[in-house]
Amino acid sequence: ARPGATGTGSNMGFCTVSMLVICPKFFHARILIFMENFWKKSKKPIYALAPMAGYTDSAFRQICKSFGADVVYSEMASAAALCHAPAKTLELLGFSETERPYVAQLFGADPEDFAVAAKMISKKGVPVISGILSSRHASGLQDDSMARPDGLDINFGCPVKKVAKQGAGAVLMNDKKRAREIVKAVVANSGLPVSIKIRARAGETDALRFLDYLKDLDIKAVMIHGRTLAQGFSGPVDSAIIKKARGYFGGVILANGGVTDHESGAKLLDASAADGLGLARGALGRPWLFKVLRTGQSPVRSPRAEFKIAIKHAELIHATKGEYGLIEARKHFCAYVQGLPGAKKLRERLVKAANLPEIKALFQETIWGVKKIKRPSRT
Repeated sequence: ARPGATGTGSNMGFCTVSMLVICPKFFHARILIFMENFWKKSKKPIYALAPMAGYTDSAFRQICKSFGADVVYSEMASAAALCHAPAKTLELLGFSETERPYVAQLFGADPEDFAVAAKMISKKGVPVISGILSSRHASGLQDDSMARPDGLDINFGCPVKKVAKQGAGAVLMNDKKRAREIVKAVVANSGLPVSIKIRARAGETDALRFLDYLKDLDIKAVMIHGRTLAQGFSGPVDSAIIKKARGYFGGVILANGGVTDHESGAKLLDASAADGLGLARGALGRPWLFKVLRTGQSPVRSPRAEFKIAIKHAELIHATKGEYGLIEARKHFCAYVQGLPGAKKLRERLVKAANLPEIKALFQETIWGVKKIKRPSRT
């Protein structure tokens, strides 16, 4: 490869350095096109939308981007599914160009699956959303409707039992040899910047031991959830171990866990000395949290303003997924009304709403009904 050769390409900002790579483990010979490492150019602190299964679809990522999210991650996508029945999983990974930098996250347990999935995404890309995304669209793999994401992330942090039973997610921190082979497979078969998401501890292995075991591999960024596998999504966040991770990892470090407002975000960022934060459940129903963290002030000061955002969110979901997407997104809509007087009855009505006009009518009706209501602070 000719060092320093760069260029643009298809509006994707990738580097045109190419290299013939022979991977002795997986026996793949290929030409890799290396994407620019966007992590290097990201201004700190970085505020990223962390991956959340069932939540971080394109519509939510676009809403978060509009409020200042620097980087957005996809939902978890199965590496095995991409190998054997890719259409639905490619649909899951579909994105809009407005979301960049956009990171696609993979989970699984078989290094060979990761090798095939990484190669597929690096070579073909994933669907670009310009209308309703369907599995028929995704299965066509038309080059003009596909684009590479800006990075690939490997999930070593999910605590959900369904994922753990597959030998995937956070339990892989306790199987360091397999985890290492997975990272090697992704790095060797993709020219995209590779990142990982881990936890403070899983079983016998803490974040420091895990990072030390992978220290010679080309990992550009790590997001560390400061809770253990046993804790799941609740309990205190260990900012100290995230801070210590700097002695074991030279790339970008993002702290994750427990950020719900400006105070908790500033506290975690300061205590962890991380390069930024990964926001997850704290952003549900309040995607403006990114701007709150950056400015210390909320751009949304009333339930009426919140519900106008909820309506825009619903419109985006309908535009990208159709009416079935609105059913999947009922949990998003319920999050917008959390803490309001009468929220229980409104949630009951929202989960029964069958189409976009009904959802919009409910929020618009509520907008006029809460003119004088002051919600407890959520910033």
